[in-house]
Amino acid sequence: QERRLQIIDLTGTEPLGTIAEVEQIGPRKMLDALVIAPCTGNTLAKMAHGITDSVVTMAAKAHLRNRRPLVIGLATNDGLGTNAANLGQLMNRKHVYFIPFGQDNPAEKTNSLVSDMRLLGDTVQHALDGEQLQPVLINHH
Repeated sequence: QERRLQIIDLTGTEPLGTIAEVEQIGPRKMLDALVIAPCTGNTLAKMAHGITDSVVTMAAKAHLRNRRPLVIGLATNDGLGTNAANLGQLMNRKHVYFIPFGQDNPAEKTNSLVSDMRLLGDTVQHALDGEQLQPVLINHH
């Protein structure tokens, strides 16, 4: 409830909270860009395979139908494991952009990938211009 009130205070609008509500993002062309951050491995996999059983995945699908940027900020312990294939699929999909990412702790979490959220603004600006901010693979040291 507190988070919802913060969103209303910041944006002046009621947040969308159901699959039916976010499905309208597409037909109404509500957004210039959609940011999903942090994006878990589970959400990444669902988006790669077109599964729309959550508010987030339906919002992504509805938004992409307008050929507008979807910006993803990774936060997954399995980005270099099973989810590597899903990451590859989305990296090659039109209108999908990534906040630059890298291994956050390769010694202890060998498959983990995390985006550098400080690059969110620059990533969105580039995405609105149809470009992926480079380099997309970064060193987190």
